[in-house]
Amino acid sequence: QVNVAIRSSLQSLRDKAEELRELLLRAVASRQITQLEGDRRQNLVDELLTRHKQLEASYRNEGPEPDMTRSSLMAGGVKRGVTNPWLLEESEETRGLGFDELRQQQRRIIEEQDAGLDALSSIISRQKQMGQEIGNELDEQNEIIDDLTNLVESTDDRLRNQTRHVKMVDKKSTSCG
Repeated sequence: QVNVAIRSSLQSLRDKAEELRELLLRAVASRQITQLEGDRRQNLVDELLTRHKQLEASYRNEGPEPDMTRSSLMAGGVKRGVTNPWLLEESEETRGLGFDELRQQQRRIIEEQDAGLDALSSIISRQKQMGQEIGNELDEQNEIIDDLTNLVESTDDRLRNQTRHVKMVDKKSTSCG
C-alpha cells in the first residue's frame, strides 16, 4: 500500500509539474507575465522536475545514498557546487512561522508602512501649506515694493522739478543783481 501511494504521489507530482509548465508557456505567450518572470518561473518548474527525478531514483534505490538525497531534496540550495539564484534563504524573522503567522506579520508591516505614509503625507501637507503662505507673503511684499518704487520715482521727479526751479531762481537772482 505504501508503494502504491508513493508511486501515485510521484505520478501526481509529475503530472502537476507538467501542467504548471504548460500553464506557464501559455501565460508567457499571452503576455500575462513578462518574459523575465516566465524565465524565473521556468527555472523553478525545472528545479521541481529535477527533484521529482531524484525522488523517483531514490524510490528505486538508484543514485546517491538515500540520506544524502533526502537532505539535498529538502535543502534546495547547493547542488554540485552551483547555487540556485532563484531560491532565497528564509530570513530569521520568518523562519519557523506558519502561514497565518506570516500573514499577521505582513499585515503588521503593512500597517507600519501605512502609518509611516500617513506621517509623511501630513509632513508634506504642512510643507505645502507653508509654501503657499510664503508665496502669499512674497506677493504682498512685491506689492509693497512696487508701491515703494512708484513713491520713490514720484519723489525723484518732484525733487528734480524743485531742483530745476531752485536753479532758475538762483540764475535769475544772480542775473538781477
